Amino acid sequence: MIEWVSLRAGARPVPQPVATPVVWATAFGGALVLVAVHNTLVGADRPGFALAGLSLLAALLGLCARFTAAPGTAVLCWLTLNGFAIPPVGTLTWAGHRDTFWLTCLCAATLVGTVLARIVQARAAYRRITGETALQAADPDDGSG
Repeated sequence: MIEWVSLRAGARPVPQPVATPVVWATAFGGALVLVAVHNTLVGADRPGFALAGLSLLAALLGLCARFTAAPGTAVLCWLTLNGFAIPPVGTLTWAGHRDTFWLTCLCAATLVGTVLARIVQARAAYRRITGETALQAADPDDGSG
């Protein structure tokens, strides 16, 4: 008789976050591409769309990053937004409330992505652990009944 058994033994580990330099390199490259596409399609006079796109990029990068990568990811996206998505292109400026708001939005997006990923991973790990103990406790084929 053939008996089917699972090839994996024990609880599956929670996936490790991507290394911070890789996240930052992806943030920098992705931000440059997003801003270039934004400037081509929309123009540099409407940075709101670029901020929305970069916030989405920051949130997606937060899904696979560590918490410590969030501030750097936000700053890299902001540097690209400030330097290339608003006139004069290629010049970094600081406009008090606007740039503070942009940095806050980008950092919040990264942190939301990171927190969401950790919650999903924790729930999945909890279900794996409680599912295995429930299966071990209620095994009808253990021969004791």
